[in-house]
Amino acid sequence: MRNAHDLSSDEDDDFRIQTAEQLMEEFNQIIGMVTIVIGGIVGISLLVGGIGIMNIMLVSVTERTREIGICKAIGAKRHHILMQFLIEALLLSLLGGMIGLAAGFGLGTLIATSIPGFPPATIPFWSIALALGFSGFVGVLFGILPAAKAANLDPIDALRYE
Repeated sequence: MRNAHDLSSDEDDDFRIQTAEQLMEEFNQIIGMVTIVIGGIVGISLLVGGIGIMNIMLVSVTERTREIGICKAIGAKRHHILMQFLIEALLLSLLGGMIGLAAGFGLGTLIATSIPGFPPATIPFWSIALALGFSGFVGVLFGILPAAKAANLDPIDALRYE
């Protein structure tokens, strides 16, 4: 190679020889970096989604303060109110997760069908379960504060609330 490039013995190589293993290592490093970046984006998205769920639930608690007071006045216990709002937050986040899965699968199918010879889009069951699990976890985690606020309301103050 040095002769083909007309390099003398004191000049540095102006070429590089790479094996298939070295190419695979570089490719794996690039894939690893992309995975980390996408993971960061997903983490930020989950945080933003969780804060959105918490805000929606806090507004819901404020709007339903009188209803909560009535429930407590007729005998609902603290854990009943807590579970009602936690289940509501869980369902809200799971619905968002299912919409996200459907949109992702639809987009993947659309892209796969538009590329000739590309294999059809498939989603393994474990990834569906993992996505819905994370969705549910975010809903419960960010629904705890509004649910606790609702459960700790004094029934007399809640009934007087306008």
